[in-house]
Amino acid sequence: MSYYYTSAQLNMSDRIAIETGICKGESFKKIAKRIGRHPSTVAHEVKTNRTIAKGHFFLGNDCKFVRSCFKTGLCDKACPYKCRACKGHDCREICDRYISMECRRPEKAPYVCNACGDKKLCHKTKYFYSAKYAEAAVTRRRSESRMGIRITDAQFEEMDKLITRCVKKGQPLTHIYAEHEQELPVCLRSLYNYIDAGEMTIKNIDLRRKTGYRQRKGKKSKKPFNQQYREGRTYEDFLSCCKSSYLYEYESVEMDTVKGVRESGKRLLTMIFRKNSVMLLFLMPDGTADSVKQVFNYLEHGLGTEVFRRLFPVILTDNGSEFKRPFELEYNEDMVPRTSIYYCDPMASWQKPHIEKNHEFIRYVIPQGKSLNPYTDEDITLLMNNINSIKRQSLGNKSPYELIADDDEDMHDLMFLMEMDPIPADEVHLTPSLFKLK
Repeated sequence: MSYYYTSAQLNMSDRIAIETGICKGESFKKIAKRIGRHPSTVAHEVKTNRTIAKGHFFLGNDCKFVRSCFKTGLCDKACPYKCRACKGHDCREICDRYISMECRRPEKAPYVCNACGDKKLCHKTKYFYSAKYAEAAVTRRRSESRMGIRITDAQFEEMDKLITRCVKKGQPLTHIYAEHEQELPVCLRSLYNYIDAGEMTIKNIDLRRKTGYRQRKGKKSKKPFNQQYREGRTYEDFLSCCKSSYLYEYESVEMDTVKGVRESGKRLLTMIFRKNSVMLLFLMPDGTADSVKQVFNYLEHGLGTEVFRRLFPVILTDNGSEFKRPFELEYNEDMVPRTSIYYCDPMASWQKPHIEKNHEFIRYVIPQGKSLNPYTDEDITLLMNNINSIKRQSLGNKSPYELIADDDEDMHDLMFLMEMDPIPADEVHLTPSLFKLK
């Protein structure tokens, strides 16, 4: 008797069991037996829904000899530049000496690097299986597969010709549908929807009565308080995550926003590293989720995905509307995971005390209620450097900048990207006249 049963789709519980088994180093056969599936189903699930973390190589080239290679003229052109740095051709495609440094382990079971002991220090392209991300990917594919017109091009073209011919004779859609119901592949409501969407040759103006109807105004319904974004991301989940050995080395980051005028205008996105109290300030055009996403994309593009992950492994924030799309912050544009977002409990700002305390320094220079619209990115960078240069008793009479270790390459990359430079102690200035001193 077979130990597995047939089911249309895997659910979240199955995916959690698969992820747990992979992390324990179990075989697909053992995992499949536990969840009552065939081993090939588990293998297909992992290969289909795994996420990729692109590797980082010298000059973006994964060739084994890239650092010592000085070849020129591989494209048979009188080009003075080294082929390894050529932007017109990929030397890996035309060089007979090319040997890839990519790891071959993901080519065979378990096809991912979850249980690999070298994954933290490995700079090669890696694959991971996450139940949460796999479920999200499957849900997205299901949704996309149901979008658009659900008939073939031939059926739609034939239907369009029929409807257009009859409407031009002055026939209403109800009459056309009643007469040709067996020939039409969709219902009457779908016909109206296709015309509204502009998919068909005829338009609303071609329908006699449609243009005479005033468009209905839907009742403004109160949106229910949606807590779905907090599932698996509560403060208790954050504390559980912090107990893992991974976070003993890389501390979490707190995130918040500072408003000028409450109604509208520019906002400040603030982040603070718990390990050294270094605070980052970003001037955003507004307080929307899209603006926050743009900041994340800017940091990842400037630092690289691996450095971003090491600097921002876990981020704790509040329940503001600008943070309620965690999936877009946790994933980059290529659907590669880059961080994990967690939320404080409602009305519990004390759960992220470091950033709340640091906001006082901002208010020394920009009083509450004053618009942020007049300020520029250069102004905010100057303010950030002054704040991070303040010596504090809680830090052993040192400034946050002084706590950055000389061998912390990731933080130094971030400082270079953000133009972060220490201010001499006697020149630190935190009053509204700071920007007048430029």
